[in-house]
Amino acid sequence: MVNCQLNLLFSIQVFVVLMYFRIFLVIGKPQVPCYFIFGDSLVDSGNNNQLVTTIKANYPPYGADFAQGVTGRFTNGRTIADIIGELLGFNEYMPTYASIIDDQQITRGVNYGSGGSGIREETGSHMGDRISLGNQLKNHHTIVSRIFHLQQNTTFTKEYLRKCIYIVNIGSNDYINNYLKPNIYATSHMYTTYQYANILLRQYSRHLQRLYDLDARKIAVFGLGQIGCTPAEISIFGTNNELCVGSINEAVNQFNRKLKPLVDELNSNNPDSKFTFINLTSIALQQQGLGFTYVPCCILREDAQCAQSIILCPVRDSSFYYDGFHLTEVANNIAARSSYVAVKPTDASPYDIRQLVRF
Repeated sequence: MVNCQLNLLFSIQVFVVLMYFRIFLVIGKPQVPCYFIFGDSLVDSGNNNQLVTTIKANYPPYGADFAQGVTGRFTNGRTIADIIGELLGFNEYMPTYASIIDDQQITRGVNYGSGGSGIREETGSHMGDRISLGNQLKNHHTIVSRIFHLQQNTTFTKEYLRKCIYIVNIGSNDYINNYLKPNIYATSHMYTTYQYANILLRQYSRHLQRLYDLDARKIAVFGLGQIGCTPAEISIFGTNNELCVGSINEAVNQFNRKLKPLVDELNSNNPDSKFTFINLTSIALQQQGLGFTYVPCCILREDAQCAQSIILCPVRDSSFYYDGFHLTEVANNIAARSSYVAVKPTDASPYDIRQLVRF
């Protein structure tokens, strides 16, 4: 038994080393002129630090394995967005919208992500301030206006922005911190899971169209992960002897199943666009055979974030979840790489991010 465990651990460590090596090889001149990031805590790299909210990761043990230490990232190391940026060839991470002081920074890209935010405006409001997707797009409009002013050439700037990569990774909180909290939000009393998915997607469609109207053309839209498999939701709802909370995953899957057709519709309505769907559920299912443990790596607070403590699981590369909701860097690494180069056709459709770059 001990030998099996050691062999498994060795295999995982070799796998991680190879992933880091492959990422290192692609770093060089950026493949696109700029990279813009929208989303929630899965991509937030510090925008929430100065907000009045409980949704912050600007304290240890977050950042335990990150070169810059504690930054506001909800993981031990890099986020999915960070790693995609590396794969695109950027040698620095995109600055947060909250930290920008120099106009030259914005021409490379900006991270607008905000922990606790959602597609719906009210999502996450019980925990304090957060920057909803609608407000992230308002911030992006401000940045785009500054880029137009900086470059002083409308035609050039439009073409410049249309060459950039945009990722949007949001929607989980519309379930975790909205629909699944019936004592706080009315949505689950007003809508069935089917109706709620439709309402979310209608709102999401308007937001994504707005992004297109701001001259974004290469847009990767991330589906939701299996929220019913997170340690936090399992502890709240139980699994009835199953691996995950099936009812939650089915609700989320109703959203995911309709997100791909929405992406197709956006491409059809905007013929010069290249929207694509990144299937995080498909990617996550492939990770189940890699020997990860699904116990959180840190001691949890009541809200399933890490408590401020130096006590952590000793081998973070074998853990899937860092806290009750967020992935470890090694899990982020696999997800980012499968988004950039799809392992299976179901991972990304109609394009993976590497293909987006080439258009």
